[in-house]
Amino acid sequence: MRYLERLPDSVRDDLGIPDIDVFLPGRLLRYDLQTGEAVLVDRLAADASAAAAQAARVERALRAACRPSPAALHGNDLPVFRSTFTREEYEEIVRRTREYVFAGDIFQANLSQRLDLCYALPSLHLYDTLRTVNPSPFAGYLHFGEYELISSSPERLVSLDADGWAETRPIAGTRPRGSLTPDDLTEDLNLDPKDRAEHIMLVDLERNDLGRVCEYGTVRVNELMVNEYYSHVIHIVSNVRGHLHPSRDAVDLIRAMFPGGTITGCPKVRCMEIVDELETVRRGPYTGSFGWIAARRLDLNIIIRTLVRKGDRLFLQAGGGIVADSVPEREYRETLHKAAGMLRAVSASIAERT
Repeated sequence: MRYLERLPDSVRDDLGIPDIDVFLPGRLLRYDLQTGEAVLVDRLAADASAAAAQAARVERALRAACRPSPAALHGNDLPVFRSTFTREEYEEIVRRTREYVFAGDIFQANLSQRLDLCYALPSLHLYDTLRTVNPSPFAGYLHFGEYELISSSPERLVSLDADGWAETRPIAGTRPRGSLTPDDLTEDLNLDPKDRAEHIMLVDLERNDLGRVCEYGTVRVNELMVNEYYSHVIHIVSNVRGHLHPSRDAVDLIRAMFPGGTITGCPKVRCMEIVDELETVRRGPYTGSFGWIAARRLDLNIIIRTLVRKGDRLFLQAGGGIVADSVPEREYRETLHKAAGMLRAVSASIAERT
């Protein structure tokens, strides 16, 4: 975001991960989750026999990779981790953020803590386990050499289809799944005045961001405050769409939408200044985005529920939106609820190998 806005840069960048990584794949396997069909896009050799041999090698590699996913694993044990904040320290920055709300600086800001833990097994094994323990629609595994991303993100930042329709799908409002029935949890979440007000405010923010680059009158909320259920939490989700203006392109759309309002707050720039003041380390990939970009098409997630791996260390960041009536103790617990699915996937992957 510092490439787009003038922001402070005072916190420690202890991970040293590049701000941007882009790659152009030479070989692409496109898999349709709905139909189960896989299509391989590759450049074959001009000679027919060489092309056949190349295709056979790819087929053998795919067959070797098609191993069964891990069986569903359960358990409440969490791995040992350290955090950038103690409980008391995190609750204090929640209180300080509320003071900014009361002073009229902001309406809401997203704060986070970063967890740090050891892991010595292959990352793909962890990703396989994660897909079983904590499946999500915008998950992914990326290997960049010096670091890896193991993601189970539930949230779309923005997409753009071939007909020019752009969509964003903000998540705001969370409850842990526990002893209550799904119906009871859903009622508690949907009727909570704080969660409802916070969600509507962020939907309005996303409508405004889309409106900067979409044709006038096309921006609509086509899903409002629906519930999505994940392994450890329930969320309130909305969907906002608009038709990209003919004078705008995919880059303009990214500039208008990035970073997502649900993980910065409102107004965005002032909230990011406050995050820089209160959080002790740079976020790195957390609350950034990964996905794919093609000719006038794209689909990008928000990097939450994501493990960053460097060597034998895993880093997991989790946060929540702070508003005037936020309760510090509850906000701290919410960060751990959001991290729980990822942490249990780590424990399950270790247990499976021991």
